[in-house]
Amino acid sequence: QVQLVESGGGLVQPGGSLRLSCAASGIIFRINVMAWYRQAPGKQRELVAAVPSGGTTNYGDSVKGRFIISRDNAKNTVHLQMNNLKPEDTAVYYCKLDCSTSRGWGFYWGQGTQVTVSS
Repeated sequence: QVQLVESGGGLVQPGGSLRLSCAASGIIFRINVMAWYRQAPGKQRELVAAVPSGGTTNYGDSVKGRFIISRDNAKNTVHLQMNNLKPEDTAVYYCKLDCSTSRGWGFYWGQGTQVTVSS
């Protein structure tokens, strides 16, 4: 069973920064895509950023130039550096992992971490 534990959320003023982390545990054979999504109240969950194994990172249009996703393959961890945060970035942030285990390929979600941008 794969478990994802997110950390780093909180309250920050507009223009500030936060760094989210997501660590995966369990018997994981191979990880393909590691990604961050977010969901604001009353809105659909949307892609924030994704980093495939050996591929090009992908960002949502609203965060390009402000957020940076990175992964540490040795630790099965993905990070999201969020800079110049805006009130519209307020949401619950979820990490998602596409990986293979003894059960085959599948995707897994973290429990979510709240990010609130407010003065």
